[in-house]
Amino acid sequence: MQAIVETLFDTVYLISVITIGIMMIIKSNGNKQYRLFGVMAVVLGAGDSFHLVPRALALCTTGLENFTVALGIGKLITSMTMTIFYIILYYVWRIRYKVNGQNQLTVFVYLLAALRMILCLFPQNEWLSATSPLSWGIYRNIPFALLGLLIILLFYKSAKEHGDLPFNYMWLTIVLSFGFYIPVVLWADTIPMIGMLMIPKTCAYVWTVCIGFQAMRKEN
Repeated sequence: MQAIVETLFDTVYLISVITIGIMMIIKSNGNKQYRLFGVMAVVLGAGDSFHLVPRALALCTTGLENFTVALGIGKLITSMTMTIFYIILYYVWRIRYKVNGQNQLTVFVYLLAALRMILCLFPQNEWLSATSPLSWGIYRNIPFALLGLLIILLFYKSAKEHGDLPFNYMWLTIVLSFGFYIPVVLWADTIPMIGMLMIPKTCAYVWTVCIGFQAMRKEN
């Protein structure tokens, strides 16, 4: 039952976000903000597919234990693409609210992203092992959480200052995504049911993409 439900959910998710992303790129009409948003959605879906497709295959065939390497590589790629996702979202913020300068802020964003990616590449993560150490799961997610917190604050403050109703809850989608993701990182290995929180986490990212898509449709 889990295999059917999870595979169906992941299939709908991947097709939806990638399709919406492509539509935004095509229909952005030269609007750089929405073109970037479309690229961001495609990066999100394409990156997650490296982990979700092997997981679906594993659940529907011989089990997760026989896909350890594929799943590990998929997790590594997804970790990288999610970092890129937030870098792009940062630039969406800059364009939408016409932010100029603030080079120190941009440098800080890139430093956090680079630190996250470097930590992901350390062999101590043991991506190809079925028993990856929790400590490195925490280490690599510290700069990622800080990057997410920064983006949350930027969108919350700017949407409030500009009375930006279409993006009024953008900050909340990111809060929810991290709120569901952090328990998975900390306890999913010892309490497998906590892994189910990845479903509402994914829904939060779909909400993020839909906010941009609906804003584009209204403007067009």
